[in-house]
Amino acid sequence: MPKSKNNYFIHIGLFLITFVTTTIAGMQWTTGIAGPFALESMVTGLPYSISIMFMITCHEFGHYFAAKYHNVEATLPYYIPFPFMGGLFLNFGTMGAVIRTKTPVMNKKAMFDIGIAGPIAGFVATIGILLIGFLTLPGKEYILAIHPDYFSPEYGKTGLQFGFGNNLIFLFFKWLFADNYAFFPPMSEIYHYPFLCVGWFGLFITAMNMIPVGQLDGGHISYALFGDKKQYTIAVICFMALFAFGLIGISEYVLEMPIKLGWEGWLVWALLLFFIIKLKHPPIHDSEEIDSKRRILGYISFAILILSFTPIPFTGV
Repeated sequence: MPKSKNNYFIHIGLFLITFVTTTIAGMQWTTGIAGPFALESMVTGLPYSISIMFMITCHEFGHYFAAKYHNVEATLPYYIPFPFMGGLFLNFGTMGAVIRTKTPVMNKKAMFDIGIAGPIAGFVATIGILLIGFLTLPGKEYILAIHPDYFSPEYGKTGLQFGFGNNLIFLFFKWLFADNYAFFPPMSEIYHYPFLCVGWFGLFITAMNMIPVGQLDGGHISYALFGDKKQYTIAVICFMALFAFGLIGISEYVLEMPIKLGWEGWLVWALLLFFIIKLKHPPIHDSEEIDSKRRILGYISFAILILSFTPIPFTGV
């Protein structure tokens, strides 16, 4: 019993610390100021922190409840805070959360359900947050309160040229809603809008988790769908594609090429997948195939990967 109580304190403590770090990150994103911040101004970071914690919690408890359904012992989520660092602007306040299974997953059906429940739950939460962001978009006075010179011809000609990249879902929402507003922020200003920022980030991490490699969520799904050999082949292809995107991003940066096709961060992610997460999924000794309903859901999950993937997630960093 004491050990169990101590674990609850760890989970609650990490949740609270991550809530604080995401609130600070929210203040940074929405105001464009690196800090320091007064305690009473923390309220400005709450829409961001509540949204991102909700999205992460939905994702992890999707895994957790699927594990419980299949009688697989699992921990509650361990939230991972990312502390405020003075000169670091690209800071979402967290590196997500993880749960740990304490008993083996014995069959493909359980592995598939546990793998897919997290990203599906997180994706639904992300779409909800995005809808809130697009339906409650403030007028141009909001951006003028942050950048009084925003509509000046000189705005943006100096300093950091930072922006988020587009993906198909974000483009669809812009097509659906942007014409309803006299002013809609460009991708270089989206991070000032907490619900849009968290929604974009949710799509980004959903895509990263859904890459069908090793023990990523997408790797579990791919292994259950296609089996050992095909999963490994798909993983190698995905690794090579990410590696190529990363090399192109570096080449564009070094050679100052005007056409943007890649991002150097994908090279880092590809190397992490290769050396740490590994491309090949560990074998599960279960010859029973998953049913057709799960197969359809698996294909839908990979459609979500394609729709959420951002080839160039960040510009100007």
